[in-house]
Amino acid sequence: MASSCSSSAFHSAAQSSPSPPFGGVAADSTSPNQSPPNDFSPSPRVKICEVYLGFSGRGPLLRRFVKWLRAELETQGVRCFASDRRWCRDAYAHGTARTAMDAAAVGVVVITNKSFSNPYSVEEMRWFLERKNLVPVFFGLTRADCTPRDMIEKRGEVWERSGGRLWMAYGGIEAEWQEAVNGVSLSSVKLEVNTDNFRDRILDAVCLLGTKLGRRSMVDNVTRWRELAKEELPFPQNENFVGRKSELAKLELMLFGDIEANPEDYIEIRTHNARRRYIDMARNGSSSSNGTTKGRAVKKHEDIKSKGKEPVVWKESEGEIEMQGNWSSDWPFSHIRKNGAPSLSFRQGVACVCGDSGIGKTELLLEFAYRFSQRYKKVLWVGGESRYLRQNYLNLLPLLGVDVTIESEIFSQRNGPRSFEEMEADAIGKVRRELMRDIPFLLVIDNLESEKDWWDGRNIMELLPRFGGDTHIIISSCLPQILNIRPLRLSYFSSAEAMILMKGKKTDLPAENISSLSKIEEKVGRVPLGLAIVGAILSELPIAPHELLETMKQMPYRELKLNRKEDYVLKHNPGLIQLLDVCFSRLDSAQKTSKLARKIVEVSNWFAPSPIPISMLAIAASASSTRHHRTRFWKRCLQIFPCTFVESDVSNSGDEASFNLESLVRFSLARKSTKEGYISFHRIIKLYGFERDNVGSNLLITEVIQKEGSLQLHANHIWSACFFLFKFGLDPGVINLSTRNLLSFIRCFVLPLASITFTNFYRCNAALELLRLSNEALEALESSFLAEVTSAQNKTMCLKNPRTHSSIESYQLLYHDLLSLRSIVLELRAKFMLQGGQYKIAEQLYKTVVSIKEDIYGNEHPQTQATREATERILYLQSKYGSVD
Repeated sequence: MASSCSSSAFHSAAQSSPSPPFGGVAADSTSPNQSPPNDFSPSPRVKICEVYLGFSGRGPLLRRFVKWLRAELETQGVRCFASDRRWCRDAYAHGTARTAMDAAAVGVVVITNKSFSNPYSVEEMRWFLERKNLVPVFFGLTRADCTPRDMIEKRGEVWERSGGRLWMAYGGIEAEWQEAVNGVSLSSVKLEVNTDNFRDRILDAVCLLGTKLGRRSMVDNVTRWRELAKEELPFPQNENFVGRKSELAKLELMLFGDIEANPEDYIEIRTHNARRRYIDMARNGSSSSNGTTKGRAVKKHEDIKSKGKEPVVWKESEGEIEMQGNWSSDWPFSHIRKNGAPSLSFRQGVACVCGDSGIGKTELLLEFAYRFSQRYKKVLWVGGESRYLRQNYLNLLPLLGVDVTIESEIFSQRNGPRSFEEMEADAIGKVRRELMRDIPFLLVIDNLESEKDWWDGRNIMELLPRFGGDTHIIISSCLPQILNIRPLRLSYFSSAEAMILMKGKKTDLPAENISSLSKIEEKVGRVPLGLAIVGAILSELPIAPHELLETMKQMPYRELKLNRKEDYVLKHNPGLIQLLDVCFSRLDSAQKTSKLARKIVEVSNWFAPSPIPISMLAIAASASSTRHHRTRFWKRCLQIFPCTFVESDVSNSGDEASFNLESLVRFSLARKSTKEGYISFHRIIKLYGFERDNVGSNLLITEVIQKEGSLQLHANHIWSACFFLFKFGLDPGVINLSTRNLLSFIRCFVLPLASITFTNFYRCNAALELLRLSNEALEALESSFLAEVTSAQNKTMCLKNPRTHSSIESYQLLYHDLLSLRSIVLELRAKFMLQGGQYKIAEQLYKTVVSIKEDIYGNEHPQTQATREATERILYLQSKYGSVD
């Protein structure tokens, strides 16, 4: 059997076929005499390699870095050959690597503290130094660390253990070894990599290589990507983040497998089978009393690997996620710490965080994303609310650089039409494939409401990439369990952490106030959101803790009466309601009459659960407030808001709008978005405002969308208006617009929203449902219109009033506009049905359009004739391909 080399030549990303996978990391129990898995397969195009990427080592972080750099170069169209030559198994494999080194225009050598004892790495350094095309990447080192004397004499922290006479392990001549080390230390390139700058150094390396290869486009692409990354997270990092150290460590363990920790801290994997076997995971063995049993398990594990049996692989299905291999078909297992910390469910690259509303799930995910963002090319933040989940997920397509726009052709001539399900699956598949490449992303699904999709009931597993790759997934939810994976369940803060959060900026407090804070902590049910509000109040207002406690006690107990699904925390926490009452009473007293802060929170319920444009909130809140103050408020808001809200340290000018928006943020009732001009509210705060909302304010969302709405910027908020307007699901609030406003909203927003949803994101069923409900609304309006016109005509015949006659003419023009719009809605829906192969439905829709256009324009009008021709084309397609079931 022919031998192979764990080196590979990687083709350009421009090729149609995907690049071969980098492969997995060799297990810790691999024998020193064994070769690791064949991660790199040789390519016949070695002689046209542009970048040679040499490295030495099997560490997970090192291999993650190399895979990422190689994949990033491929994405830019650079042919790259990556090789760890120590694991080349025969002369042919070594010859392939040498051929790639000869052909490469640039040589990148990843240098670790072990590279200087590797003869192949030293040879690569010398080879590219002589050709003056070496780009050294110092991994875990600095350029200043690469001094021969320090290594030989074991001086400095880096070389105390791994220094010494490294040229002896190199196997060459000391002079040659020193020449290579000195050349690297004197290099003009300074790419020093550590866990805190992975992303930046990868992009720097791509820019540098693009410059050396004469490809300006690579530099431009990196510049654009860095600009996009500025808004990758929805909210700024919380400077007052408290506690959750153990939870952050557990998340790192669940996603990275504790690659940073001491191997002795995690010594075994415990399997929950009948015999309760243990497999020792420590590289140096275990010192526990049952070491003999564990040793046999390790030996068996090594025997299995040496015999070439099936490796352990990940299997996923709709019902379960499990690990398959030679040990067991179902492998629930967990890490066990020596110090007795609770065990965690371990799944490669996926973690689920569960807990009650307001307990800090989003804060934890946000803090983790900020701390570890450098380990990923981009953090992809997706809102998990049921109605918006699929659209939020498909919004990742432009962020990943994928275009899924449906082509002008209805279908390919060879395969015939595709069903709507196939189209949607294709779009989702493109996102999954991008996330399953060697470029690591962090996919965060925040506030997942259900494991089933709201639109079609499918499991969310169909959206997620296959687990175990370089892309990691974190899901937060109030659900007790997700995807059959044991979640990381958040608990309430300890008393010490709660006290830190409530003190805020007041660090020194007398014993009396400390006692009052403890009572407030119990009163608000120890909900972290409530504790943060307490800390914000004490920091922003001249009020002592005991005064705040007394004020809360004076607030009457009341139970919120919500018309929608109630929040458990808010329903069973009267103390939290009292605290919110105190906040808004303070804001109301400061504003005397308008109570605009309360209005802002109330109207926020009618927007989508994503950051809301402040301009829209300002219009809606002012409309909900006193009407005669509206114009004055809006002018002031536009003039003052950009310089007062965005820059929180600007002094309060006394303007009403500025005061409210700033105060909501400072009292932790709202939070800024990283996207300038947007604000967000926690679900508990929105529910509190919804209970006080007055009847009729649901109309405000359509008003502000018609004034300020943009399909590109506010698609989710337009969908929210459609949900209420066309009675999607079981919404408690139903919007009833006037005839002219309804026609205007459908023409300006519904039609383009349906077109973009279908064409750009393949959300076929959602777009078709929107058009169907719009047509039903227009049909109902048409029926009522005819009744009104008939009644008006009867009155005209009796009274012969000129004003009534003018009113009838106005009705006729409006009725003509209604029919015209209905024909456009039906025709667009028919075109979508054509693309999905639903010819029978499309034919019926086109016949209805023909009858409407005959009434409006006549039989011989060009628009009527064009619709008849489309109907004839449908009959031809139906006879040729048949209708898709």
